[in-house]
Amino acid sequence: MTGPGSRSERKERTRQALLDGTLELLDDRSFVSVSLREVTRAVGIVPTAFYRHFDSMEHLGVNLVEMSTRALRQILREARRNPNPTIRDFLSIIAREVREHEREFRFITQERYGGVAEIRRAIATELRLFSRELAAELARVPAMREWDYDDIEWVADLVVTAIIAIVDDLLRADPRNPADERAAISRGTNQLRVIALGVSQWKLKS
Repeated sequence: MTGPGSRSERKERTRQALLDGTLELLDDRSFVSVSLREVTRAVGIVPTAFYRHFDSMEHLGVNLVEMSTRALRQILREARRNPNPTIRDFLSIIAREVREHEREFRFITQERYGGVAEIRRAIATELRLFSRELAAELARVPAMREWDYDDIEWVADLVVTAIIAIVDDLLRADPRNPADERAAISRGTNQLRVIALGVSQWKLKS
């Protein structure tokens, strides 16, 4: 690949093209089934040039995890813009981000239990970091300010597990049928409400 810009800029464009090209190949396949030659062919470089950017396909996959989880973190950034978001507001943000970053979210949900150990570990690490970030947000909620932080963290873990399930549900929705997305949002709203209700009752009894 060639183009304007400095050598480092061209290298970064090629690196990004390898990441984006791999995501495209994963539209209907698992990562373990994609070969290095397929990735380089999709981008238009020779296979040996791949190693200027990544040490291995597993290394590329871990970088895909880091890129894809940025879309996950965007959910919290968007939620912060509304000081008092409702559960439905939060689900609308999730649905919008899934629509805008469908391939990234599909990669996370598909490879979370996939066949490449390095990718599974990277996703687990990123989800733990996301959970901690969410816990920090929950700790600012007036109703939870007196909670032990360990308790806030396990609530965050529950919510993150629910979010990933909701994302998977949204990805399965037929884009040609808006009712599918509405139904997924409705189910997700109920899931998060059950968590909120259960947590409030548990704390009252503890």
